[in-house]
Amino acid sequence: QVQLIESGGGLVQAGGSLRLSCATSERTFSRFAMAWFRQAPGKEREFVSAIRWMDSREYYSDDVKGRFAISRDIAKNTMYLQMNSLKPEDTAVYYCAVKQYASPITAAGDYEYWGQGTQVTVSS
Repeated sequence: QVQLIESGGGLVQAGGSLRLSCATSERTFSRFAMAWFRQAPGKEREFVSAIRWMDSREYYSDDVKGRFAISRDIAKNTMYLQMNSLKPEDTAVYYCAVKQYASPITAAGDYEYWGQGTQVTVSS
């Protein structure tokens, strides 16, 4: 069973930065892409960013484009999300997810494995 382990969340002031990490427990399982989603209280889970594992093509939601940067380290089996210029509206639980097969990159339902989530709180 693949496990995803997130870290790096916390409390930061508006305009600050955080770096999230997502490590996978299995090195050899196939993956098409990995992604970050977030869910704020009372809201649905929403797509934030994704990266295709083999060619590292990046995808971003309009809300975070230009402020967040996704990356991955194949040797470490880890994905990262560098979050800069954070805003209070970025406050949410952030989840990493793995998609094993090619399908729409922003659809949460197409991801097979999920992490437990890490809280990001941005104060004004």
